Amino acid sequence: MKFIIDKEWLFNQLHESSIRIVDCRFSLADSEKGNREYGYSHLPGAVFFDLEKDLSGSVGDHGGRHPLPDIDEFVQKLERSGIDETITVVVYDQGDGAFAARFWWMLQYLGHEKVFVLDGGFNSWKEADYPVSTEIPVYEPAEFKININREIIGNVDNVRAVVNGQLAPAILIDSREERRYLGLEEPIDKKAGRIPGAINKPWIEGLHAGCYKPVEAQKQRFSEIPLDSQLFVYCGSGVTAAPNFLALKEAGFEKVKLYLGSFSDWISYQENKIE
Repeated sequence: MKFIIDKEWLFNQLHESSIRIVDCRFSLADSEKGNREYGYSHLPGAVFFDLEKDLSGSVGDHGGRHPLPDIDEFVQKLERSGIDETITVVVYDQGDGAFAARFWWMLQYLGHEKVFVLDGGFNSWKEADYPVSTEIPVYEPAEFKININREIIGNVDNVRAVVNGQLAPAILIDSREERRYLGLEEPIDKKAGRIPGAINKPWIEGLHAGCYKPVEAQKQRFSEIPLDSQLFVYCGSGVTAAPNFLALKEAGFEKVKLYLGSFSDWISYQENKIE
């Protein structure tokens, strides 16, 4: 796989100075849980990035529940962690892949191509009885050169154009579980339903037992979608759409954009229709 590495490979590379490990464990039910778990134990040499404090910005009237953070502040933390565009970055979360994929996508957006998700995350690492640490590492500051990749991000205007048939052929992919897609329940956002015309590909179906399914299985998930399609992938707030974005890239789709604001941004505009 192109963007996913296994624990065996990382174990053999642990002491390479050209590799930086990032811990992105997080719980939507307990926003401090990830940081606490990092303090208890983490992969040797790993630095911690928090979904809400580091990977998201302030919530406004529009932009969704997890908008991008201030890019300069995010880059400064990368630099303090010794990360520049030459360092190979391996990111993990507890094992479901969503928070690690968010960090992976953000570095891709900044133009960093040598970033990978650890398959199975922390849980798989622990099950293998690989080493962990409580030491908080300190690295020599680096200088990160930004090269924004606007080809992988979508906004509300792009999605409106898809809905209105002005950006064809393009496909909207809703990454949420089916009941939210159908509007049968909505535990988080103020309105239930989906963006008109979207198809449903739940992000969790791209994983099995905390690991990403093989490339051939990902291709089968999206087999009815032409490979040359322009795709816009979304979820509730742009986080769990990230593993679907990653799975699509693994399956060979090149023209994929993440609608960062996702459904929570879409419904913040009264004029936007909902199915």
